[in-house]
Amino acid sequence: MKIKFTQLTFVALLISLVAQGKIYAADGVQLFKSRCNTCHMVDKNSTGPKLQGAKQKWIDAGEGDLIYDWITNSTALIASGKSARAKEVSGYSPTAMPPQTVSKEEIDAILTFVDAPPVVTTPPSDTTATASLGTEVKPDYVANLSMFNWMIFLMVILILIIIVLAGTIMTYVKSDYFRTKVAEMGDKSKLLIIVITTGSLFMSNDSYALNFMQAGEAEKGMPWLQVENTDLYALLAVNIILLIVVLYLRNLFNQMVAMVRPKKEEVEQVAVVAETFKKVNAILTDAVPIEEEHTILMNHEYDGIRELDNNLPPWWVWGFFATIVFAFIYIINYHVLGTSDLQEKAYKKEMAKAEKEIAAYREKMAMNVDETNATLMTGSADLSAGKAVFGVNCVTCHKADGSGDVGPNLTDKNWIYGYDIKDVFATIKLGRPNGMPAHDALLNPIQIQQVSSYVLSFKEVANGKSAQGDIIKK
Repeated sequence: MKIKFTQLTFVALLISLVAQGKIYAADGVQLFKSRCNTCHMVDKNSTGPKLQGAKQKWIDAGEGDLIYDWITNSTALIASGKSARAKEVSGYSPTAMPPQTVSKEEIDAILTFVDAPPVVTTPPSDTTATASLGTEVKPDYVANLSMFNWMIFLMVILILIIIVLAGTIMTYVKSDYFRTKVAEMGDKSKLLIIVITTGSLFMSNDSYALNFMQAGEAEKGMPWLQVENTDLYALLAVNIILLIVVLYLRNLFNQMVAMVRPKKEEVEQVAVVAETFKKVNAILTDAVPIEEEHTILMNHEYDGIRELDNNLPPWWVWGFFATIVFAFIYIINYHVLGTSDLQEKAYKKEMAKAEKEIAAYREKMAMNVDETNATLMTGSADLSAGKAVFGVNCVTCHKADGSGDVGPNLTDKNWIYGYDIKDVFATIKLGRPNGMPAHDALLNPIQIQQVSSYVLSFKEVANGKSAQGDIIKK
């Protein structure tokens, strides 16, 4: 197997990039959030004085260059006595500002940001949002710290897996079979080590924004370590890279194992599987081995072909016996003792049970109305509800005014199936043979009673459909 140098170089470059911390370069906003936001606001005094215009005040005092010494180590600058501005600022709070491990370029980025913070535009109706960074919602440091701990744990696990895989691979590499391959890649391996080492030289604690709280600095309820969202993104990226390395090493290990495994082992495994299959097949079929088939040859012969007297497969025989036992139990259960119900009887029981449940539900919901006890509803609310139901389900055949179209005229005094509220309820609920569909599956009893009452409230319409039916309303 030939290990591609370009693949190893790619992994090395990724590790170098992570070591350099260049993937997550901090800008002024992020640096302010991670270094200053705990004690300072941009345009308001807080635990510390506001930072907007701070640089200009140091310049006006003739100490513009000393502001860097103040930020990196305020206590040392005060003790040196060379800065009047430092003594003035130190009187703002009894607690000294802790030293900050930041470079001059990062300080310039922070000061540039606080002097010209980005303008935050909010909708006019949002009275809670402001353009000041001091009112910005802080990250959930407690949740971030918990996730940070889990990511660190995952990183340790991945590193341990990498160590184990790498050690195992090195064991293979040191074998006689791979000594020649290692010798051929000697120069490239040295170059790979140089790339990784060079990348590690750029590692700096300043590349990460983790903010360890000094004694007395943390606010009440704040965790001992403030983890920003970008820190979590950085750890996630590192874990992804480590996972890629694990998968690569695993694939490499599998290929090396496949190369050093003797071919004989594969043949033996195939033989074991074949032997196992033959044994299982013999148990299921009860077939006589081909070497002993002469013992079950039958006497008759046809065209040189002789028949074997093989036994029936055991699984088939036992299945046949099981069907006989099942049939015997079925007959006793359903036809002799009648312990269980046949399909027709079971269906009738289920229907009776369902009808009881429907009746109980309707009674509970005050819907226990049918064609035997329906009453005429005259309230405006009920008639309006009936009109709405009529407009959805009936206008296609009877028109909106009830004058009739495909269906009969509902406004005249002629009725086919009766004009009593109970008759109309039954017609709508159960349907009629001349094309009137049943609506009991579409409407509940209250709706049927409402639409029936609405139908009986129609006034006769001129030029309606011709009268149908022999029952005349008096």
